[in-house]
Amino acid sequence: MSVGGARRAGYSRRVEPSRSGHLPINGLQLYYEAHGELGASGTVPLLLIPGAFLSTDSMNQWVAAFVAKRPVIVFDQQGHGRTADTPRPMSYEQFGDDAAAVLDALEVERADVMGYSQGGGVALQLALRHPQLVSKLVALSATYRQDGWYPSVMHALDGLSGDLFADTPVGEAFRRHTADPEAFAAYIEKMRVLSIEDQNISDAQMRSIQAKTMIIVGDADGVKPEHAVAMFKLRGGGDEGAAATGAISTIPPARLVVLPATSHISISGAAQVLEPMITAFLDDVPPATPSLW
Repeated sequence: MSVGGARRAGYSRRVEPSRSGHLPINGLQLYYEAHGELGASGTVPLLLIPGAFLSTDSMNQWVAAFVAKRPVIVFDQQGHGRTADTPRPMSYEQFGDDAAAVLDALEVERADVMGYSQGGGVALQLALRHPQLVSKLVALSATYRQDGWYPSVMHALDGLSGDLFADTPVGEAFRRHTADPEAFAAYIEKMRVLSIEDQNISDAQMRSIQAKTMIIVGDADGVKPEHAVAMFKLRGGGDEGAAATGAISTIPPARLVVLPATSHISISGAAQVLEPMITAFLDDVPPATPSLW
């Protein structure tokens, strides 16, 4: 069954933020939204990081899925949505620092972090570079280095140009704050280079991440399934004791989800299927072991 279209009406509705606006972040005027009251309870907020070219609006269903149980923060990265581009270079490391600065500006001492695609790579950088800020980490359809993608993905990215995006929501959003078509073409080129060069997190760095981690991919994803398994193992996944007894005795440090008949795009619409699993992970719900007898 393809899960991409599996949405309840409540998950696709627009949730109005409690507050929103622009923050001065590392040379940007970065747009953010906060849903729910930050610091109003002991619940750790959830920071959502959209994928490449996507804005906060692309995360509406995820906000709706989680906001009843925890505050949610989402923001537009450099050049995305309501955040204008600048001549500043782009890198996953810089985007991770931007995410950390958003949390600091909102006086959030610690957050759970979930990123989709490029946003998942940024979430990894946030956890590596600012471990004190990250409680738990969810990487949705993301890689930690370039060879985690199928070669066809890299080939497709190489053909990106401003003309391909000019009449899409990406181009429309950009023109609302920057009318210069040359600035848009420069932004797309920076994103093309960023996507092709990707990031190169070492195995040792992956092992060093302090946050418990959940890896989620589709079986028809742009991410190779063996790469997702490698990420899972590097994050402490796998339990030989459970393999021998058939029961999980402790809450695992890493979890792996592979959704059937699900592509890189359709996984972004799988909130109904994934929310219960992600919530159980964020809340440290012990895995159940039913009786076989």
